Amino acid sequence: MTETHIDTPEHPTTGELALDDRASLQRVVGLSTELDDVTEVEYRQLRLERVVLVGVWTSGTLAQAEASLAELAALAETAGSEVLEALFQRRSKPDPATYLGSGKAQEVREVVLATGADTVVCDGELTPAQLTALEKVVKVKVIDRTALILDIFAQHATSREGKAQVSLAQMEYMLPRLRGWGESMSRQAGGRAGSNGGVGLRGPGETKIETDRRRIRERMAKLRKEIRGMKTARTVKRAARRRGTVPALTVVGYTNAGKSSLVNAMTGAGVLVQDALFATLDPTTRRAELADGHEVVFTDTVGFVRHLPTQLVEAFRSTLEEAVDADLLIHVVDGADPFPDLQISTVRQVLREVLEEEKLPPPPEMLVINKIDAIDDVRMTTLRAEFPDAVFVSARTGEGLPGLFDRITAFVQRDDVEADLQVPFARGEVISRLHQYAHVLSTEHNADGTRLHVRMPSALAGEFADLIV
Repeated sequence: MTETHIDTPEHPTTGELALDDRASLQRVVGLSTELDDVTEVEYRQLRLERVVLVGVWTSGTLAQAEASLAELAALAETAGSEVLEALFQRRSKPDPATYLGSGKAQEVREVVLATGADTVVCDGELTPAQLTALEKVVKVKVIDRTALILDIFAQHATSREGKAQVSLAQMEYMLPRLRGWGESMSRQAGGRAGSNGGVGLRGPGETKIETDRRRIRERMAKLRKEIRGMKTARTVKRAARRRGTVPALTVVGYTNAGKSSLVNAMTGAGVLVQDALFATLDPTTRRAELADGHEVVFTDTVGFVRHLPTQLVEAFRSTLEEAVDADLLIHVVDGADPFPDLQISTVRQVLREVLEEEKLPPPPEMLVINKIDAIDDVRMTTLRAEFPDAVFVSARTGEGLPGLFDRITAFVQRDDVEADLQVPFARGEVISRLHQYAHVLSTEHNADGTRLHVRMPSALAGEFADLIV
């Protein structure tokens, strides 16, 4: 088997590989997470989910192909697997039969035998036929990127809504991939098994696989109904926040970009922070007060990833609605990632799909480059030139956070209205709301009631227009 090691900086990064290299499986070194010194044979036998990663490089540079497999390795580790080997093949498009092509699939089989792997993970979404054909060649379990992401979501979902959404997505993925052998393809006897069941009850009946499909469809219908009910409750809560005129700031971004860490740094909240992909699945909302007294609401959302399965985009629609209904999107980007522009385009593409379906205009966006503590000066200069309007912060060290708060404060104040209001004695609830949602600059009592000089959001000014003098 021909292999090319990709571990030197002078290796071409554009598509300028020699013909032999282009046709061979390329090894991506440095992705193996196997322990170097394991002497206990029993331990070796007990370890499960020892995986080999395989991908097809169809477009882009060599560095992008390696970065895609590195991300797949991170996904596999998050799911609890141990990466033994990472390989990819240069092709114009995946093979329609076996994804890699029959010859290269046989080479992957040799790698599986040599490493003792029990699973092959493909960097793409395979058709049911491709999964079956590739499994027959490599003779171990084969899963694709979609199944891997669904597995991570299933592990991390905690709320009732999150679990229901993951279950629905898994069933949508599983339904066309159900396979049957032996008894599962035999017919159940109509009526009483093995005898005549009477008029109208005789016949071949269903195969077990047909029964399984019917039950999955029934379960999916029930889950969709439950999720619609949960969506209604979420919409009511969101509407209540909107009536309070508190600006809604939704934190979006690529998975593991540091969104939860940033929300914690800005609000002091105890949102789960973990160096893992998809640590946050359920939206978390926290209030915070800016330096000028403005109250805002930060919402931490599920992260995005390249080739996010369509089943998940559909299932997590209610979560994504938190983003499209925001006053401001705080788009967090991992500055230490080698391709931040790809992260940004991925997030914007998913949000665009949701906005088009909901027929909503896109909310304003503030780009925040996170993890600057892990970036050298040369990289920082490049990023500042590439994203001149972005705010550069480190959620871990706190660097740049004052500047981010200043930008947020300027945004929140953009529509503020300063006015004098004359509030009659009978309208005491108005004074209460103004103290809660506006900035009362001065108060004066007179014979007709209370005169206040306030700075307030334009929505609140419209609500109390009849009291403005």
